[in-house]
Amino acid sequence: MSRRDFLKGSLVAGITVYIAAPGSAAIAALFERERIRPLPWDAKTGHIRYRSDATAKVTGEKLFSYDMRSRDLPGWPPEQAHAMLLRVTRADRVFEGFDLSSLDPGLQPDRIVTAADLLRDGVAFPKFYGEDMLLPSGKTPAYLGQAVALLIWNDFARFRAAKSRLKFRDELIRWGAQSGLLERAPWASFRYVRVGGATPFEDDVYSSLKDSPLFPSGYRKQTPQWPLADAMGAIDAQGMAHAEAIAAELDRPGAGKQVFEREYFSQSIDTAAMELDNGNGWFDAASGTLHAVSATQSPNEVAEDGARMLAASRFAVKRLVLHPCYTVGYGSKDHNPYPFYALMAALYGDGRPVRLANDRYEQFQSSLKRHSFRMRYRLKLDRASGKFEVFQGRMQGDGGGRMNFSPSVCLVAATAAQSIYYFPRSDLASTVIASHALDAGSARGYGTLQSMGATEMLVDEVAAELGLDPIELRLRNVFATGMKNTQGAIPGGLQRAEEILRKAREHPLWSERAARKREYEAAHPGKRYGVGFGCVQKDYGTGAEAAFAEVALDRSGRIVLRHIGIEMGTGMATSQAAVCAQWLGRPADEIRTGETDWRELPMFATDDPWLMSAAVQDAHVGDPRWTPNYASPSSASNSAYFFSHATREAARLLFTQGLWPAAQAIWSQGFGGGQLSPLAIRREDARWVEGRLTAGGLAPLDLRQLAAKAYELGLATGAIVHTFNRWQWAEAEFPLGDDARLPLDGLALRWGDGGELPPGESRPGTATANGYRIVERTRVFYPSPQRNNAGVVYYSAIGTIAEVAVDTATGRVELLDHHSILECGAPIVPELVSSQLQGGLAMGIGHALHEFLPLYEDGPGNGTWNFNRYALPRAHDVAVWRQSSDILPPLSQTDAPKGMAEVVMIAVVPAIVNAIAHATGHRFRELPVTPDKILAAAADADATAAAAREARA
Repeated sequence: MSRRDFLKGSLVAGITVYIAAPGSAAIAALFERERIRPLPWDAKTGHIRYRSDATAKVTGEKLFSYDMRSRDLPGWPPEQAHAMLLRVTRADRVFEGFDLSSLDPGLQPDRIVTAADLLRDGVAFPKFYGEDMLLPSGKTPAYLGQAVALLIWNDFARFRAAKSRLKFRDELIRWGAQSGLLERAPWASFRYVRVGGATPFEDDVYSSLKDSPLFPSGYRKQTPQWPLADAMGAIDAQGMAHAEAIAAELDRPGAGKQVFEREYFSQSIDTAAMELDNGNGWFDAASGTLHAVSATQSPNEVAEDGARMLAASRFAVKRLVLHPCYTVGYGSKDHNPYPFYALMAALYGDGRPVRLANDRYEQFQSSLKRHSFRMRYRLKLDRASGKFEVFQGRMQGDGGGRMNFSPSVCLVAATAAQSIYYFPRSDLASTVIASHALDAGSARGYGTLQSMGATEMLVDEVAAELGLDPIELRLRNVFATGMKNTQGAIPGGLQRAEEILRKAREHPLWSERAARKREYEAAHPGKRYGVGFGCVQKDYGTGAEAAFAEVALDRSGRIVLRHIGIEMGTGMATSQAAVCAQWLGRPADEIRTGETDWRELPMFATDDPWLMSAAVQDAHVGDPRWTPNYASPSSASNSAYFFSHATREAARLLFTQGLWPAAQAIWSQGFGGGQLSPLAIRREDARWVEGRLTAGGLAPLDLRQLAAKAYELGLATGAIVHTFNRWQWAEAEFPLGDDARLPLDGLALRWGDGGELPPGESRPGTATANGYRIVERTRVFYPSPQRNNAGVVYYSAIGTIAEVAVDTATGRVELLDHHSILECGAPIVPELVSSQLQGGLAMGIGHALHEFLPLYEDGPGNGTWNFNRYALPRAHDVAVWRQSSDILPPLSQTDAPKGMAEVVMIAVVPAIVNAIAHATGHRFRELPVTPDKILAAAADADATAAAAREARA
């Protein structure tokens, strides 16, 4: 890489952040250009035979950063150093240092880094992660597994031998006085109160969207102190007055009404990503360049915050060259601190590349966990009609030792608790406490698995009490289009949960469950048969989704797609390539993921997109390069809807500003059946047929012809867009004729080859980089920040029927079969939807029946956990050969795809628990439902029955 190339990178905190250029040897050796195959596309059927990364993965190509060593990276020194983090296994005493004397002299680390070194050198975590990247001597650990030192060896053999000897040795840590656990205020609390109008479709009396969410003024022993109620006071005091009225109504339900109160628990689990947390970095002090290979779902965060972290140090880092790889995430690598540990390690390598990578014990001890939640729900309904009237929820999650995403998980748990139901009045409060457990962060389900799963279990209990079919009760209360959620917002689009419920009610697993139970139990003595159902709708997105995408053509008609998104196992690279087919006739031939260098479209962001006021937003919108959020990580099921929107709009602009006028020019010159006026050829008549463009009976044109003409005439041959969504797309006006108003807030186009235009031709835009011109917006329309009070408005829905058999002798639950009905808009690649559905179901089955982590001293923070102690479901546990599914067809060919990678794991959890209740007659309210719990419940039931018989006698 030349010095000129380096200087082209983005500047953050005085450091040039450089993402290896697509043409460089390093990037070619690492990722897509050599290892990702073009999609095997059948132009006649639109069918894709396999994923773009399929061949590379099954043949063992190096796609994941875990596989990268310095010898694999062009320009890096071949000598690879290796590092590990030393961690504590208790959090109730003062840390007084460590003792490595158990290692032979020849196995001692070549470099030891402690908190004192970091303080001296000015190396610190980004603020998001709090303090004490390494715990200083003299302080009490904030949580189990907190890192206290980085140990580096210059060769693998000594590293491996030393690491093996250090494992499971509590005596390595020197402890001082007994200090007790640190006491800290909760990470967050949110409360959403809504009092609806006389009907579900009238204005609310009070709601979070209309008025305000409620926030505590402080905490007393981890309990939030809410504002004082005053019906005539400030807006939050009015909300509390409504909350007190709701509580009074639940305390005195009245004649014909009934209140159900239940408590549920959802456990902490490990995200169990098969790719362990890792990173590899090399600091070249001579050039001031730090090169890093990183496993992350959020490369933009690592690029920006990593640059700030390095700039604050004494190491005179001038450049950060980042290589984000394919990864396996599902939340676990979104805003994970591990990449910053890897950057730290690189600084202390004394010129050698340093690889920092967990083994599985370390992964259990340090990786982000799913929040455990305890939920207490109260539900009031009318007994005669079964209609729900009031819903109150109190939720407490455990966020562990660092805040991470606990505030947003706390918020989402509360806003999701209503699931698929309409409640005229509701009061939902959620708190996530700080504790000495491991960090809990982003995990698939993100608080909704916990709160919605409990709601579904409660609804089944209510149905049993009322003597109603559980699906019938759901139908009486299902959320319909135009109704308001518990925040007072009307969700976007048609709500199709009712359609799912009706299909589920007709499925043989459900409609024949009574007969099947009799037949199965008669044929299998000692086993109890049950069928259960769960139905949920899950939001997707965050309320501040932002994306960059570039779609470009070379002269031969080859399509190249660049995107901010990271491939983390969902098939994002494949689906985004496929999105191009709508406007360009075939999928992208090449895709480059994890891109963070967008100098061609130099947008910038300020402030916090979730917390900014309308006044702050209004003050910035006059700058055509400002946006509320620069880029989003690959998370929150944002690929299918939000990322695809950017890809689709870039491809559409390439068509409307490039290929369509090129086709008009070709056809108007007599090719295809006589000279025609361009106005006689209508764009809305354009169709791609077997990869060629035609309209109105004119001769089909292939991409090679169209691209050549676009280059010849100086038409658009590349488009880069920036999008922003706050539960509604930002729109802007651009000087582009027919494309004057677009659902974008940033745009750059490359005209022809990016050089001189044909004589007499002019094109809008100001030159930036790589032949692109930024087409600055003349006006922009951003959704109001008030919309974030809605919490969510985009939903996908799923219903799952589970069939189980419970062995009365062992307590083991056998999942015999399950059927799911999913609503996800228009699938981009149906096979990817199927794979996400099957994988999500397996994760949900694990959560319901198998997976469990103790939170504290006997949990993974003690460093002894591995898969020998942690039970993941296997193929025989998930009914792998019998499971089935239906995907609701889209309403039309123009339906957008919906984010569905999270929702697919949720409904199966309550479905299984409800099925166990059908089988055994006992309601389990704490997850997972393990054989010992089933046997204990059966013993209790036997004891109760015996006591009753004795009393009667």
